[in-house]
Amino acid sequence: MKTTSDTVQVRYFSGYIRNYKSLCEKLGIDPTLGRAEREEAILKNAFAEWGLDIANKLCGAFAFALYNEADGKLYLFRDQVGQKQMFYTIVAGELLCSGDIDAVVSDPRFVKRLNKRMLQQYLFYGYPIGKETFYEDVFKLMPGHYAVWDGESLEVNRYFMPKFTPDRSKSVDEFAEEIRDVVTQIFEEERGDDKIPYKESFLSGGVDSSYLLAAGDAVAANTVGYGEEGFDESGLARQTAEILGKGFNVKIITPEEYFDRLPEVIDKMGQPLGDASAVAFSIGCKAVREHAEVVYSGEGIDEFFGGYNAHKRHIPSDWTYLTCSHIMSEPVVKELMLDYDENVRFEDPVAELWKAVEGDDELDQKLTVDISLWLEGDIYLNTDRTSTACGVELHTPFSDVRLFNVASRIPEEYKFMNDQNKYVFRKAASSLLPDEVAFRKKVGFPVPVRAWLADDRYNGAVKEALFSDTSKKFFDPDVISDLWSRFVGGEALLWNRVYAIYAFLLWHEKKFN
Repeated sequence: MKTTSDTVQVRYFSGYIRNYKSLCEKLGIDPTLGRAEREEAILKNAFAEWGLDIANKLCGAFAFALYNEADGKLYLFRDQVGQKQMFYTIVAGELLCSGDIDAVVSDPRFVKRLNKRMLQQYLFYGYPIGKETFYEDVFKLMPGHYAVWDGESLEVNRYFMPKFTPDRSKSVDEFAEEIRDVVTQIFEEERGDDKIPYKESFLSGGVDSSYLLAAGDAVAANTVGYGEEGFDESGLARQTAEILGKGFNVKIITPEEYFDRLPEVIDKMGQPLGDASAVAFSIGCKAVREHAEVVYSGEGIDEFFGGYNAHKRHIPSDWTYLTCSHIMSEPVVKELMLDYDENVRFEDPVAELWKAVEGDDELDQKLTVDISLWLEGDIYLNTDRTSTACGVELHTPFSDVRLFNVASRIPEEYKFMNDQNKYVFRKAASSLLPDEVAFRKKVGFPVPVRAWLADDRYNGAVKEALFSDTSKKFFDPDVISDLWSRFVGGEALLWNRVYAIYAFLLWHEKKFN
């Protein structure tokens, strides 16, 4: 039987297809169809037309599963950089898959078992890195990959690699113009979708979200703020919104609200995440949902264009770059864990990638690793799961593969120039933003949780969890006691270790007790 659109069934789809108009034209689909009907028709017709090359034709954020009656196979796909999640396991000869890991492990035939290898990796990195998950025999389909299930075996392949090939024949200004052209194209497609007539945007004090607001069709900006001096970007965000003539909403987060929200966020995340900004992002999404269902966010730029300080620091030639984030050293993890496994090496999730980029410019090596592991394992896990849980559809235009295709050709010296990170992107943004905004020093998304965790008014639940019977199953009580005493005694830099351990214990309590 030949594959046609009639032989293809859409078993699962999460996300949005940004370039739907051009696809509808190529595939003979009525673009005025309702959105769900339109997206289903695109997937079915595109698979019939292009087969395994389908994902290379799609721009947007997506994870989907297609069953083809013509060959009796199930096909899984995840977008190029991993904006949407996809997990799978095999139970009783059946492949179970979903973007929600809880939906996979809730099957009554599946027996939950903690993957202690992932716990060990998580304590080092602060996020669930690589294709393994916190559940034994449940795996993540990595970004830029597809899988084929024939009823007996599963074959996984990569269709996209975020590799960098610098082109030094072009100038900074020429690349900045390319960036502007692609951003314009992306937002023309966003504006052109009349099935989503109203959008808002997240806005911090930085250039990424400011350019997003300036270039896009969002009618209002949203940010979160804090009462603590040094952590609140809402003032800078308000200034930018006023300059651009956009509406502005700010949600001030209190420590009480933060800690009340934290257990629900960890639960909805599906896996532990040691990124404290996830709770703030969730509270922000909940606030946005009061007046909008679709919101823009600026993820992707730091990883595409080199936005972190870790990207500037030279690493010795005999080292492996272990992504831009890790929170505990190997000796610390070894001392902390009761069942430390010497065979679990922290380099393992990175080793294959690092070998694949051997010989590339050092920055490009780092960016390939961060896009493949950190961006999808921390940032997109956070933004996808928290926004979905709040009933908000998150659009991340700067994560579009077409913008990466420009970034992949920009030389390192254009990304770090004039003491600025991601300089060429800032140059592009300056066409729509004042220089004081476009070239503002990176602020990030700071959360004053390091102070709150050490405050007896708020940390009662944290202390209780760290010294609980559950904690004693995994961690040395004396090491936990020493960590806690040092932290509340003034060693503020230990906050991320405390937070990551607490996030795991919260998750374990919800999923296994």
